Amino acid sequence: MITSKKNKFLHSRRNFLGTTAVGTMGLYLSSVASFGFAQDVRMATIGNTVSTQNGKVRGLLRDSVQQFWGIPYGASTANENRFMPPQSVKPWSDVRDQFHIGNRSYQAPGVGEPAPVVLAMNRLETEGEDCLNLNVFTPGTDNRTRPVMVWMHGGGFSSGSGNYLMYDGTNLAKQEDVVVVVVTHRLNIFGLMHLADMGDERWAQSTNVGVQDLVASLQWVKDNIAEFGGDPGNVTIFGQSGGAGKTTTLMATPSASGLFHRCIAQSGSAITGVSATDASAATEQYLSKLGIGKNQLDKLQTLTPKQIQDAFYSEPVIPRFGNGPVIDGSIIPRNQWSPTAPSFSANVPLMAGSTQTENGWVGPPAFELADAEMLDLFTSRIAGGNQAKGTELLNLYKNKYPNTRNRMLWLTAESDNTRRWDAQLLNRLKTEQAAAPSYLYLFNWHSPVHDNRMGSYHTLDIPFVFNNVDVAASMTGAANTRYELAHVMSAAWAAFARTGNPNHVDMKNWPVFNATDYPTMVFGDEIVAKNDPNKAERLALAALR
Repeated sequence: MITSKKNKFLHSRRNFLGTTAVGTMGLYLSSVASFGFAQDVRMATIGNTVSTQNGKVRGLLRDSVQQFWGIPYGASTANENRFMPPQSVKPWSDVRDQFHIGNRSYQAPGVGEPAPVVLAMNRLETEGEDCLNLNVFTPGTDNRTRPVMVWMHGGGFSSGSGNYLMYDGTNLAKQEDVVVVVVTHRLNIFGLMHLADMGDERWAQSTNVGVQDLVASLQWVKDNIAEFGGDPGNVTIFGQSGGAGKTTTLMATPSASGLFHRCIAQSGSAITGVSATDASAATEQYLSKLGIGKNQLDKLQTLTPKQIQDAFYSEPVIPRFGNGPVIDGSIIPRNQWSPTAPSFSANVPLMAGSTQTENGWVGPPAFELADAEMLDLFTSRIAGGNQAKGTELLNLYKNKYPNTRNRMLWLTAESDNTRRWDAQLLNRLKTEQAAAPSYLYLFNWHSPVHDNRMGSYHTLDIPFVFNNVDVAASMTGAANTRYELAHVMSAAWAAFARTGNPNHVDMKNWPVFNATDYPTMVFGDEIVAKNDPNKAERLALAALR
């Protein structure tokens, strides 16, 4: 394994140097060497230099797209900046080479992915507190005003980063003439510990700092993206799973108001948050693990990251601590989407949807599912332990999908009751607000990987949105039918970013959502809009809530 990594590194470095002017070879050798294991730079040359408010940055040019990796949008969050709102970057005078990815936030030791095909997309880059960075992909650093698409990564609010291979924005930027920005920020305890209700006034804003990081990244976009060929007045935030939770949280964050103009939530949402009372109680439990009093918060900034993590992950684990936004009354003033859509983003169009068999990525699951086990799942997981109601619901699904095997039947029902339910709820609430349109979709293309055990699983839509199905062949397989679907979806996402309407010439009409017909664009072997395609199941599930 070590030999193969070394060979890959040397091959990448030779190709990089081979495509760079001889006069610059020595200048970039050390920079290239520092990230050869993490990034494939074959066929890349030195790109353009762009002026930002903090200083000049130079990127790479690859496949006609300018790439800037790891640009800092905030200062290091270590030491005195730990658990504090993001601080400004200190300006620099020299040109910074943004050739390599930045750090990810600290996260659980050994964290991986529920599916090995997704783990193949995870660079597992270096963790650190100097993690406020972003990647920019643009067709040109010119005076064009392209739509800007800012990606919020998945992994809940606990793990992940903006550097997964399938998040590379090169193809989306090139094919759809948009500017793509991918953000990395603080996570888990480093981004979500609630300290604002204890300590002195210096800690008054020490809450939801990971969400404040996202706001800071959007402020960076507003201040700088015009130099990268983007329109700061036309910014779309989009994300999947935890990233969708972040986009829907930003819709409810007053300080983010006006920094984005469209929102996309893929297989995720943030309907409610953790109460400040519960968050403070959890923080006190954590401080007691460390032997730190509420009037000794400065000590938190003298600990090593390992000490912070060891206490966070040690038993007993503190419930709902550091795993989601806190309703602190200031940064996030109320539950994000309960009981109504947030007012701060009333004029922002929304797109939200899910995949058909979300939890097919867990395991992946066994191909078969016994009848008795399936009935138990319907009864215990959905029907509240009532076997008669579980049987009734199961029969409804069997009649609807008579040729579907048990495992896919269960995964479909489970998705209908969770992430699909929430996507429909977001659309209903947005429609009730009656200030901007919303669009509902269902992704039901089934992947052949792992012997068809995963179906249309959680995260599978991402390579299609980014038009990265080849990069993500571990997830999608290799059939040529992938390409049309990737084009139609990525073009729809870009059209929505451009105008607030996802329709384009290569896709059948996608109607605006209404709570009577539930129009839903289905992306799969067939790309078609259907009215309320799971109506019977949706109503049956509603009766069980």
